[in-house]
Amino acid sequence: MSPNVHGKRVVITGGARGIGQATAEALVAAGARVAIGDIDKDLVQDTAARIGARFGTTVLGLPLDVTDRGSFDEFLSLAHMEFGGIDVLVNNAGIMPTGAFLDETDTVTDRQIDVNVRGVILGSKLAAARFTEQGYGHIVNLGSVVGIEGAPGLAVYSATKHAVIGLGSVLRQELAGSNIVVSTIAPGFVRTELIAGMKPNALIEKLAMVGPDEVAAAIVQVIATARPGLRYVPRTAGAILGALKTVPEATRHRISAAFGLQSLALNTDETARAAYRRRTEAPSQAGAGEDSVAKDPSGSAP
Repeated sequence: MSPNVHGKRVVITGGARGIGQATAEALVAAGARVAIGDIDKDLVQDTAARIGARFGTTVLGLPLDVTDRGSFDEFLSLAHMEFGGIDVLVNNAGIMPTGAFLDETDTVTDRQIDVNVRGVILGSKLAAARFTEQGYGHIVNLGSVVGIEGAPGLAVYSATKHAVIGLGSVLRQELAGSNIVVSTIAPGFVRTELIAGMKPNALIEKLAMVGPDEVAAAIVQVIATARPGLRYVPRTAGAILGALKTVPEATRHRISAAFGLQSLALNTDETARAAYRRRTEAPSQAGAGEDSVAKDPSGSAP
């Protein structure tokens, strides 16, 4: 039986590829009406057209820069006009540069904060204002397991995802009286552009790796059940993190090293990451999907 999302009007940022695209497909398959936004206006229109053709419906594909209030507000307004309202916002857009913290340029640091934090805050604020006025709504933000237990080579990215998880926890409390549900999805390492050039070992593959379809299924499920709070994908990652919280930080770090997490983002294949680095290094890529990857333009090894 399909999840109960039939007829829901959902907007997704960073929806042209990866997790965003998989989520759009899963929602449309379950009967939702979907609009996807992305900084790549040609690709987002093509992706929307392909999904629509596959399922025999119309998917709205719109340009979106999540760091720009005017662009985000227009994205929401156009979706509202097309669907007659919005029920759910999925804040999926994000970028993930890798590399040593001291080698990361201020430009790359600022871009992560702008896209991964400012973009989520801006989207949540704009959507929450609309949802408060209509008396209901659902915000789904994409965090990460490294927002709970950071990984070397992903210092700023880990910090931005920690901020997203913290934001979700507070908004869940502040907006509860407005009948607005706030959910945060924390995926492990996703088999998309996100891990291009990374070399996970068999243990990480088994315990912390997921496909975009699995993340999409979790998003559909929290929307269908209006489930607030934090959801790990895979669930094993949540169990492991829960156990790690019970031990001292130094011990957690030794365990992470034994798992191979200490070097995962510090020893990548730059040839495999080159195309993604070029795409996401461009300032115009501020609305790229959460599976987007960038490499610090300083050329440092991740």
